[in-house]
Amino acid sequence: MTVKEFCEEMGVSRSTFYEWRAKRRAPKCIKLPNSEIRIRRSDYERWLEQREEGV
Repeated sequence: MTVKEFCEEMGVSRSTFYEWRAKRRAPKCIKLPNSEIRIRRSDYERWLEQREEGV
């Protein structure tokens, strides 16, 4: 997924995403040869699961 898709799904701004990434709080990313960033759907879902609170 693209950064834009991630931000839309999470309801956060691009600057928030890049802040999370700088703090290593964002999901694992892939940097393409053209310098664009992508996030594997599986990494995104794993990242979400790791943030799930126990009930």
